[in-house]
Amino acid sequence: MSVSIRLRREGAKNRPYYKVVVADSHSPRDGKFIEVIGTYDPKKPGHNSSLNVERAEYWISKGAQPSDTVRSLIKKNKKMTTVAEPSSQPEQEPAPSTQEKVVPLSAPTESSN
Repeated sequence: MSVSIRLRREGAKNRPYYKVVVADSHSPRDGKFIEVIGTYDPKKPGHNSSLNVERAEYWISKGAQPSDTVRSLIKKNKKMTTVAEPSSQPEQEPAPSTQEKVVPLSAPTESSN
């Protein structure tokens, strides 16, 4: 039994939406699968996929072969997680402000009549 990581098409006509699945390579594209490990929306601009990279790495270590598209999705999601990690650390407190107080040049005066 050879296992592959590939896309399973869902969504409506002219509106594709894919799930990244681990499946037997002999099963049909939209047929039986072992596990869903992510999603991919090609119509969405920007970051258009979510993927459990740990599970993908697990299956690859067990001998699963990712398709070309899934291989690129894994690469992109690995990059996104490495970029996101440093920002998740607590930020240092900002240095005290050296800005001076702003005082109006002329204060309103009362006039005596």
